[in-house]
Amino acid sequence: MSLSGKRFAIMILLSLLTAAPARAADDENGPYWASLRGQPANLRVGPGREYRISWVYVRAGLPMKVLRTIGGWRLIEDIDGARGWMLAQFLTRTRTATVKGGIAEIRENSDGSGRLLWRAEPGVTGRLGDCGPAWCKFDIDGRKGFVARASVWGAD
Repeated sequence: MSLSGKRFAIMILLSLLTAAPARAADDENGPYWASLRGQPANLRVGPGREYRISWVYVRAGLPMKVLRTIGGWRLIEDIDGARGWMLAQFLTRTRTATVKGGIAEIRENSDGSGRLLWRAEPGVTGRLGDCGPAWCKFDIDGRKGFVARASVWGAD
């Protein structure tokens, strides 16, 4: 093999080695949590634009559980259990959570002690911070406190 042939082979090998981490990052086969970006986002019955749209989300910040990835598509599940495929560009890794069930108390301290700061109704969505075994930091439009982990969807 000539010197230029060896250089070419080395360049191909190096490009394959450097491409592997990028491909591995895209193959996060979940599950992991994400949230919706600001624009309307289509939920499709399959991983491609040719598949039928089953739902259109218009509310930014809703938490979504990513179950699987295929290329630029994510199989997601929402709070109601609806599943479908969404383009990754409609999702962000910002962690959010939505109050589920009944009214959730937002407390002053990370162990649920301290004064009651306010109550949040089911469907209220906020930014999720660090979670302990039972309580999570929760920020709703700049109002911060701690919510019981069991009271929100998106903290599992």
